[in-house]
This record gives sequence, C-alpha cells and structure tokens, in this order.
Amino acid sequence: MAGPAIDEQIGLGKAVAGSRVDFAKSGTGVAVRKGAAKPDISSAGALKKALLAAKSIGYSTGPSGIYMLSVFEKLGIAGEVKGKLKQTPSGVFVGTLIASGETEIGFQQISELVHFAGIDYVGPLPGELQRMTMFSAGIHAGAKQVDAARALVKFITAPAAAPVIRKHGLEPA
Repeated sequence: MAGPAIDEQIGLGKAVAGSRVDFAKSGTGVAVRKGAAKPDISSAGALKKALLAAKSIGYSTGPSGIYMLSVFEKLGIAGEVKGKLKQTPSGVFVGTLIASGETEIGFQQISELVHFAGIDYVGPLPGELQRMTMFSAGIHAGAKQVDAARALVKFITAPAAAPVIRKHGLEPA
C-alpha cells in the first residue's frame, strides 16, 4: 500500500506499530496507443504542448489521477484540457482507455503502464512535475505467522529484489 495508508492502518490498530517498511516508489508516467507517435514530454513546456495538441486525455481514479489534475493547474491549462479529460472508472487501468483509442494519451503510475498490452510507454513526467508515491509493507495486527510476514518484508527489501522492482516500473526505496 502507499506509505500513508499503512500509517493509517497502524493508527487504526490493524497493522503492528513500527512494522511499516518502505520498499518501492513509483512516479506518474505517460503512454500512448501502440504504434502512435510519442509526444515530447522532456520538459514542462513540452508536456504542455503535447496536452494542448491531444484530442483526449486519460487519467486514473487513484493518486496519480488526482495528482494530474494539479499538474494541469500548474501548467496553466486546466481550463483548456477540461473537455478532453476522461477518468477511468474505479478498477479500470488507463491503459485500457489508451489501447481502445478512447484516449490519445494517458497518465497513471509507471508500474501500471510499462507492461500494459496495446500501449507504448512514453516516459515519466518531467522532473519538475514528478511526484513519487512510496509503497510500503506492514504486518497485520492479526497475522498468524508473524515470522513469515517479517521474512517476506525482508525478502522484498533486500538488494537482490531491486532488479525485479525496477523491471516492474518501480524504484527501490
């Protein structure tokens, strides 16, 4: 879960206090339909031009989607792109909208885009617009195999896990 969600579970007594361990972080990425021209997203200005030129823009209901609305504001184009926006229903990946042609360009966590069939991952948001989400693990307060849970957390945070984490569009914590 996202780190703050683990903290919330700890606060509610559903996860063991002190058990939160950060293991990976993910940024927001950009994708287009497979084979489509990849827009220049190398800077905030380039991204702004790409968004203004796009006929339709997909974004998620998750944290990256909420964040993208603030990016449109930062770029000063929220009003211009409002009519082009299509938010996914809960549980539907932005890649679905892009692959089907419902949207020309889309934004979601990089880990949700890099392996999605029917789309081409363009890249991450430009550095000055990027915001990373930290993913964390915690031990459930009612866990029956606490030692096994700790071993799993140790395994996913070990240096040997880093290549697998990167392969899936995330960065080790």
